[in-house]
Amino acid sequence: MNQSTNGRYNLITALAMIVGIVIGSGIFFKADNVLKYTNGNVALGVVVFVLAAVAIIFGSLSIAELAKRTDAHGGLIGYADEFVSPHFSTMIGWFQLFLYYPTLGVVVTWVVGIYTALLFGVKEASLELQMGIGLTWFVICYLFNVMAAVFAGRFQVFATIVKLIPLFVLGVMAFVYGDPVAALTYPNESARQATQSLAWLGAIGPIAFSFDGWVVSTSISGEIKHAKRNLPIALVVAPMLILLGYLLYFVGLTSYLGVAQVMALGDESVYVVATQLFGETAAKAFLVFVVISVMGTVNGLVLGLIRLPHSLALKSLIPFSTQLRQVSPNYQLSVGSALLGFALSMFWAAVHYTVMKSQLLGDMDISEIAIVVSYLLYLVFYFAVFRLWQQGHIKSMLLGVISPILAALGSLMVVFGGMQNPLFLPVCLPICALVLLLAYFYSRYLHSR
Repeated sequence: MNQSTNGRYNLITALAMIVGIVIGSGIFFKADNVLKYTNGNVALGVVVFVLAAVAIIFGSLSIAELAKRTDAHGGLIGYADEFVSPHFSTMIGWFQLFLYYPTLGVVVTWVVGIYTALLFGVKEASLELQMGIGLTWFVICYLFNVMAAVFAGRFQVFATIVKLIPLFVLGVMAFVYGDPVAALTYPNESARQATQSLAWLGAIGPIAFSFDGWVVSTSISGEIKHAKRNLPIALVVAPMLILLGYLLYFVGLTSYLGVAQVMALGDESVYVVATQLFGETAAKAFLVFVVISVMGTVNGLVLGLIRLPHSLALKSLIPFSTQLRQVSPNYQLSVGSALLGFALSMFWAAVHYTVMKSQLLGDMDISEIAIVVSYLLYLVFYFAVFRLWQQGHIKSMLLGVISPILAALGSLMVVFGGMQNPLFLPVCLPICALVLLLAYFYSRYLHSR
C-alpha cells in the first residue's frame, strides 16, 4: 500500500495545516500596512483582500487538479517534475528551500517574539529579545517535528482551532460595537483620492503575505491519507474559510478603533481592541491565542521545510543527495534534511536581524523577497493545468480553463502589486533570479552527465 492511502496525516490535519499556516501573523501585523497603501480606505482594502483571494482560491483549484493526478512526493517539486520539466522541478525546489520557506519562517518566528513580549507587558521590547524568544520557539518546533511528527501534526490542528478564536470573536464583537457601515461607505478625502491612482495595488504585497503559505501543505502530500481525494478538498475549502475570517477581522478592527488609530497602533491593535472590549485580563488571554496562532504558523512552515531537502534528494536534484535521502528508522524522516533546513533558517535569521537592525529595506522585511516571485512561478503550474485540458485529461471547462486563467490573473495582480515596492526590482528580483539560475544550471549539469 502506498503512502497516499496509508499516510499519517488525515484531511483535518491537511486543512489545519493550510489554515494554520496562512492565518497567523499576517492578518495581525499587516492590517496597518494595507490601510497605509489605501490611504485609510477600508472598502478599497476589502477589494484588495478579495482580489488577492482570487489568486489563492483559483490557484488552489488548479494545483488540486495536479494533486489528483499524481502520487509524486514533494508537493510542487513532484508536480513540476511530472507535468512541466526536471529543470523547472529543480528551480522550484531550490527556490522554496533556499528562499521561500526559511525567509517566511524566520519572519513569522520574529512575530512570535513580538507578541510574546507584548503578552508579558514588554511593549518596547528590543529586537534582540524578540528574536531570542522567537528562535527559542523555532528550535522547539524543530525538535517536535523531528522527534514527534505525529504530535507536531496534532499541535497544528490545536493551533488552528485556537487561532480562529481571536480572529472571529474580535471581528464579530468589533462589528457589533463599531460602525462598519461608516468605515466602508464614508472614507475621508484622502481615502477617496486613493482610488484615483494605482498606488493602492501596493497593498497586495502585505495581503499576499497574509494569504501566503497555502502551498506548504503540498510538501506532505506523500504523508496524507488518501492524498488524491483529501489534498484537493483541503486546497479548495481552506482559502474560502481564510478569506471569511480576514474580512471579518479587518472590517471589524477598523470600524471599532478607527482607521487612524489602527495605523498609529500597528502591531498592538489586536491587544488594544481586546482590552477595550473585554478588559485587561481577557486581553491577555486573547494575546495567548494570538501567540499560539503564530506558533502554529511557524510549526507548519517547519513541518514543510525539514522535508524539502529530502524531496529534492529523492530525485538527486541537490548536492549530497545520497546523504539527504537517508531516512532515520527512529524518526521516519531524513535527519540530514532537517539539519539542512535548520541551518538555512539560522542563516536567514542572521540576515533578518541585520536588515531590521539597520533598516536596510525600510518598511520591508525579508519575507517579501520571495513571496511575489513565487506567484510568478505558479503561472507555470496553471499553464500545465491548461495543457492537461487541451490534451483531454481534464474534462471540465471550469477546472481546466476558467480556473487556471483566473488563478493566473490573480497571480499577475500580486506580481504587479509587488512591483509597486521600490525595492522589488533592485533587491528582490535579482536575489530570486540568482537562486533560480543556479538551480537551472545545476539541473543542466546533472542531465549532461
